[in-house]
Amino acid sequence: MNKADLIEAVANATDLSKSKTDEVIGAVIATIVKAVTKGDSVQLVGFGTFGSGKRAARTGRNPRTGETIKIAAAKTVKFTAGKAFKDAVNKKK
Repeated sequence: MNKADLIEAVANATDLSKSKTDEVIGAVIATIVKAVTKGDSVQLVGFGTFGSGKRAARTGRNPRTGETIKIAAAKTVKFTAGKAFKDAVNKKK
């Protein structure tokens, strides 16, 4: 499912227009990105938690030349699925 499919599904489920649904989904995503960028976490009960983490600096290897290289520290984005989401995915049939 891509963004257009998601917009269509949500528009059908809520009786909103596709343009209004696109605006709402865009605002939700932008708000989550803004909060995680600031270092906050966003918890959606039953769905999951978006947050940020840190990846330490490390050494790696260039696969083409075999040369050792330094990889800088970086911030990462993390998503932890909530219990209800995990249960729905792992539902026994």
